[in-house]
Amino acid sequence: MAESRRRLRSSTVVLGGMGVLAAALTSCGSDPDRRCVDRDSYDYLNGYKVVSDKNCKSGTSTSGSLGKSRSTRADWYYDSDVSNGYADYGTFSRSEAVDRGGFGCSGSGSSGG
Repeated sequence: MAESRRRLRSSTVVLGGMGVLAAALTSCGSDPDRRCVDRDSYDYLNGYKVVSDKNCKSGTSTSGSLGKSRSTRADWYYDSDVSNGYADYGTFSRSEAVDRGGFGCSGSGSSGG
């Protein structure tokens, strides 16, 4: 019984170590999480309205119903919290989002002092 207990512990340690390694490698990616948002739709309680990614490829889009059109100023919003179709607490600067880094990253961001 002691032998099987030892095997369980060592396999748990190996699997746990693999998880930590995987998290370290994926959190240092060069492409931060991003959402396409309408820059003109900011709501104090919710943030920016998330729109289709195709809007960010062209920079602007036109949407509307019954012949009424409305121009959307779409842009990528990085490292944000997303809830109910709105994104908040992120940044429009891709380089700033990359500099924030993650677990295991050697960040190149500046520090105060």
